[in-house]
Amino acid sequence: MKTVHTLIALSMLGLLAGCASSKSGDVYTREQTRQVQTVKMGVIESVRLVKIEGTKSPVGTATGAVVGGVAGSTMGGGKGKILTTVAGAVAGGLAGSAAEEYITKKDGVELTVKLDNGGLIAIVQEATEEFHPGDRVRVLEGGGTTRVTH
Repeated sequence: MKTVHTLIALSMLGLLAGCASSKSGDVYTREQTRQVQTVKMGVIESVRLVKIEGTKSPVGTATGAVVGGVAGSTMGGGKGKILTTVAGAVAGGLAGSAAEEYITKKDGVELTVKLDNGGLIAIVQEATEEFHPGDRVRVLEGGGTTRVTH
């Protein structure tokens, strides 16, 4: 029975990891395709490594509560079984929420760009492409999203 609980927990954690969306400069949502984007040229002034926090959706909490409740229901008997089920669900919900945020956390980069028109902007995106001060870059804006690419 313990193996079944472990398999359920691992499956739920895999589901959480699949829910993470990318904030990379080279990933587009389906809605962003075939949309006009404004292109501005510039030079990287500075690069700073940052962390992009993970998601905090009800999925992690609910998943953890189910797994914790199932695990708790295997302990105790009578009223004790009800208490361990509830305690397991609460503890599992808290653990599931924390696990979701940890699993979906990403490494990011804050890029400060000196635009050719003299403006200075900063953009944070996932650190999937390497940038260095002095790099010539494109800043793409459209549909409420801005990204920096080479």
